[in-house]
Amino acid sequence: MSQMYFTEEHQLFRDSLKEFLKKEVTPHIDKWEETGTIDRFIWEKFGEMGYLGLPYPEMYGGLELDVFYTVILLEELQKINSGGFAAAIWAHVYLAMTHLNKEGSHEIKEKYLAPSILGQKIGCLCITEPFGGSDVAGMRTTAVKQGDSYVINGSKTFITNGIYSDYLVVAAKTAPELGNKGISMFIIDRDTPGISSSKLDKLGWRASDTAEIAFDNVIIPASNLMGDEGKGFPYIMQHFALERLVMGVNAHARAEYALDYTLQYMSERSAFGKTIDKYQALRHKYVELYADMEMCKSYNYMVANMLNNNTYAVKEATISKMKSTKMADEVAYGCLQFLGGYGYMEDYPLARLLRDSRLGPIGGGTSEILKEIIAKMIIDKKSYKPAT
Repeated sequence: MSQMYFTEEHQLFRDSLKEFLKKEVTPHIDKWEETGTIDRFIWEKFGEMGYLGLPYPEMYGGLELDVFYTVILLEELQKINSGGFAAAIWAHVYLAMTHLNKEGSHEIKEKYLAPSILGQKIGCLCITEPFGGSDVAGMRTTAVKQGDSYVINGSKTFITNGIYSDYLVVAAKTAPELGNKGISMFIIDRDTPGISSSKLDKLGWRASDTAEIAFDNVIIPASNLMGDEGKGFPYIMQHFALERLVMGVNAHARAEYALDYTLQYMSERSAFGKTIDKYQALRHKYVELYADMEMCKSYNYMVANMLNNNTYAVKEATISKMKSTKMADEVAYGCLQFLGGYGYMEDYPLARLLRDSRLGPIGGGTSEILKEIIAKMIIDKKSYKPAT
């Protein structure tokens, strides 16, 4: 299956990335997990290697590489066993920067996208709100135009990179009476007066900074509008396909990591005179989990190929996230059980992986919301179209 999508150049990139992560990232992970703060130096190291600009235009410092380079980056980030660190990177590169690239003016791209690719600026995407959750259309944050400025008021929550980012990509209603047709996208500097953030204490993803952010009469230039006023909802929906595929790939990759680690453990752990990988009940359970992971991985590669060919894949990407994140949770739970008491110990990787994995069916749209989106497309024949 991999040979259908990955070339020799892809494999060389994967090998180089693995070595980079082993040398530059892995030694710091336990510290970042404990402190909840990722040292800034690592962002510029990622930038120097080109990892933050894989899909972006060369004119802003990117590499303009195909989607499967992104898949490799996501997969290898999961295998250092810090969902929080991985989330900080991909939320910057594939959430905030995606909007910059697609909706930002040339001036915005020069000011924000180019330094983001170099790791000199970190971004966050602010959509979810305390009272709305996955209900994007129900957001209450407003942006009122006053002359050559907009005044932003409202709040966002569960925002990855919400504390330490340098800029915020914010969805707000410019015409509240129009519902989802009244949402627009803005770029806002972190140090703009009226912005306050509070860090949230999480079950997992401990290395990343997740925040609730308040906007109190935040005044920004009208030129900070990204794209057309009132087009924010279709922009968000269009980019959700990539976000959901990102989370689907994350899920199959951490499941694969858990299975690889567990198989090694089982081959070394003896009970009643033989290693536990020789017991039929455990072997068969392991194979079931492995088969589920392989099926999700193959499906996710297919969806990645659709995006690589500029196919609008909202339904397929939504299925990717829904099924893959459920599978990863089941794999994490099962693999921890294979380790017995050691699985419950923090000295072994499964405890952290189980906590980190649990966010999969929640973040980026809960599984319940995703099921309803898929139901509308399949049962009600509703169609979603790219933003024009």
